[in-house]
Amino acid sequence: MKQYKGKQNQKDTCRQSIALIQQGSIRYCTSACLCGIPCRYDGRANTVEILKKAYEKGQVLPLCPEVLGGLSTPRAPAEIKGAGSKIKVYNSENCDVTVAFVKGAEIALQKAAAWGEKIVVLKSKSPSCGLGVIYDGTFTGTLVSGNGVAAQAFLDAGYCVLTEKDLVDSI
Repeated sequence: MKQYKGKQNQKDTCRQSIALIQQGSIRYCTSACLCGIPCRYDGRANTVEILKKAYEKGQVLPLCPEVLGGLSTPRAPAEIKGAGSKIKVYNSENCDVTVAFVKGAEIALQKAAAWGEKIVVLKSKSPSCGLGVIYDGTFTGTLVSGNGVAAQAFLDAGYCVLTEKDLVDSI
């Protein structure tokens, strides 16, 4: 399997990574729910066929930061409140689950580093994995600019971070 170790800027690296993922010629990490693993808050999966097939071939390391952080499946849905270094994650029962989200992001980052590739495909809009757009913390379906806790950790560590929409929209 080809390993991508380019030195371009992150945007170019991510663009090239999409093509390599679609060709099935690179290993990467992804949100476990996208591989068909039922770990969403409601006990379901968000299966994306290309990611499920790659998982079945052993090309993908599935990660669920929320489960890695100690949260159960199913669990109450959660959303991020606040911005920057003052974010908190609350579930729909108004319980602060920030510690579990941060712990899960740290463990996911450790597992991804051990896997050896700096590419992750994450679930859009998720309080853990969302990239660029997340729910606003009011549980009304309102979207705002921002990143999930794990997505931000991956970005801070220099990973190429994509969402399933990046893959699906480019097919």
